[in-house]
Amino acid sequence: MTDDTADAPLENGSLANGGAEAAPAIRVLAQYVKDFSFENPNAPNSLREGAQPKVDLQLDVSARAMDESGVFEVDLKINARSERDGQVQFIVELVYSGLFQFANIPADALEPLLLAECPKILFPFARQLIANNSQAGGYPPLMLDPMDFGALYASQRVERSGQPS
Repeated sequence: MTDDTADAPLENGSLANGGAEAAPAIRVLAQYVKDFSFENPNAPNSLREGAQPKVDLQLDVSARAMDESGVFEVDLKINARSERDGQVQFIVELVYSGLFQFANIPADALEPLLLAECPKILFPFARQLIANNSQAGGYPPLMLDPMDFGALYASQRVERSGQPS
């Protein structure tokens, strides 16, 4: 008979066989719409056929510690404004948030996780909300292109440090 508990994980991520270090872990505790607005100010006139619309998209990510237990709230802020022929079609403002819990993460790895990996987890859900609501507003669904949050984070770090890439 073998000892089946030798490699069984414990709650903190370490191994029962006395693993030297606990494994790094990230848990998604919750995801939610924190703030959402869809404005259709010129409907029904803006719903008529016309030139290809111009969409201005702005994206921002922020994070804050909720408590001392390694729980952080990450906000993914997306603002989209669609205009055609100089007239606003619609405006979408979304703050989609998540609660993430980290364990055994080195301090220097926490910021990239919060500002690159967590938004990557949240983005598909935010993208779907925007697509569904722009379609419900009478327009084709606004399908945002996938985002490389790692590259965005790296470029912002370079900008903040003032160093050339």
